[in-house]
Amino acid sequence: MEDFVADEIESILYIAREISVYRIPPLKANEGHRAQEWGDLSQPLWKGRMRIVEKSTSVFLLFEDAQTGELFAKALYDPSTPSVEAVLDSSRYFVIRVEDNGRKAYIGMGFAERSDSFDFNVALQDYTKRWKARMNPPSPAVDEDTPSPHIPPGPKKDYSLKEGQTFSISIPGRGGKFDDGLNVLGSTGTSHAIDPASGGSAVPLLPPPPSVSKRR
Repeated sequence: MEDFVADEIESILYIAREISVYRIPPLKANEGHRAQEWGDLSQPLWKGRMRIVEKSTSVFLLFEDAQTGELFAKALYDPSTPSVEAVLDSSRYFVIRVEDNGRKAYIGMGFAERSDSFDFNVALQDYTKRWKARMNPPSPAVDEDTPSPHIPPGPKKDYSLKEGQTFSISIPGRGGKFDDGLNVLGSTGTSHAIDPASGGSAVPLLPPPPSVSKRR
């Protein structure tokens, strides 16, 4: 476990001016902790202050004497393990896993006011959110303008009509040899008739014959 170093930057996440520490019985199988099983709650094992301190990448719960600052116990808070657990019968009491020279033990902790326990929960939840964001950073956003790496790049196709080119559109339900075709003006302005039967080729429209003079 990483110990505190004097020159590390220390961030205080929460301070409880007064908390009570209790000796708790072993946890029964398949059941949670209950504060009513800790004996007389008005006679705690120890009283003092509790600070939540963040240094580097670790967060500790420090149980200290309110006057001298002497350390009574220290608990590493790890969001991935149940190092802090609420009891089943009260919102003011918790079970804390503490460490002492490599040995681990569980103690009961109680707040005098529910508002203090609420602030304690909020401080741990805020740190847990930051811890999860650090452990699971968001993936970089995908640029919509960037082509997919699975599609090989290639020249853009030009679908515009060039000079002299034509296209045909068939309209079903109309009769006649040339009735199914549409007149299309090419880029030169010349009018053509498109014959679907001829595979879409353009047939120039011939001008009408000159009028024949009638015999008198």
